[in-house]
Amino acid sequence: MTDNRLNLSAGIASVCVAAILVAAKLWALSQTGALSIGASLADSAMDLMMALGGLMAIYYAARPPDDDHRFGHTSAEDLAALGQSVFILMSSGVIAVSALRRLLSPAPVRVGQEAEGIAVMVFSIALTAGLVLWQRRVARATGSKVVAADSLHYLGDLVPNVGAIIALMASAAFGLTMIDSVVALGAAGMLALGALRIGKGAWDALMDRSAPQEIVEDLEQITRNFEGVDDFHDLKTRMAGSKPFVHVHIEVNGDQTLREAHAISAGLKRAILDAYPRADVIIHKDVTGEAD
Repeated sequence: MTDNRLNLSAGIASVCVAAILVAAKLWALSQTGALSIGASLADSAMDLMMALGGLMAIYYAARPPDDDHRFGHTSAEDLAALGQSVFILMSSGVIAVSALRRLLSPAPVRVGQEAEGIAVMVFSIALTAGLVLWQRRVARATGSKVVAADSLHYLGDLVPNVGAIIALMASAAFGLTMIDSVVALGAAGMLALGALRIGKGAWDALMDRSAPQEIVEDLEQITRNFEGVDDFHDLKTRMAGSKPFVHVHIEVNGDQTLREAHAISAGLKRAILDAYPRADVIIHKDVTGEAD
């Protein structure tokens, strides 16, 4: 499969899983009345919205450069990831407020039909785990930020789902219904932290922050050790979605022919692309000792 097809397969799988989980948890909430399941339902509903947005972003980002977007459309991934973080923060706020109200309410909390709720949460965990495994495989293969962010969020869903099972078991065995609200509150905190992490990465990319330091250092080593390059300067990088953009000035022997100098530049570009196949590379040649 090509990178685009892998990313699209992960996006479609995310939409399908989210839709199934929303339906299953909606039924479980109607049966149990458990806020921990309500928190998980809200999370899955947000997952469905984000998965649809992420799928659209993946499709748009896969489009080739055109007259209006000469550098391609990969920044759509960062916009989608930023939108995901906002939705997750909103979801965590709603869950936290609901949990606190239930904890502070003098009225007794009623939770029932725990067995049905536990069955749905076990099903949710199994389906989510399968999706996460596929998304992580796709993210490693393609470097897609949307798929990676979606995978991270679904991975975070596993802990609240386990917490919901524990809360339902405690309610069924000991009548400890307040644990349900405590689990929901913890889930809200985890969602908020994940949203901030995803949002920061997307914001950095949209603001043209340099590529990660390990990538910059690797590019420096490749350029410094390439035969025919006497020195280099003005190495600039940025990320747009999963695509790194690299701009560097190299210094070469001014007494060689233009064809020889061009061969050095082309060879260096190939070396960088071997290390980072999705990169967009621009190399400017200067005469050694006479750089601008």
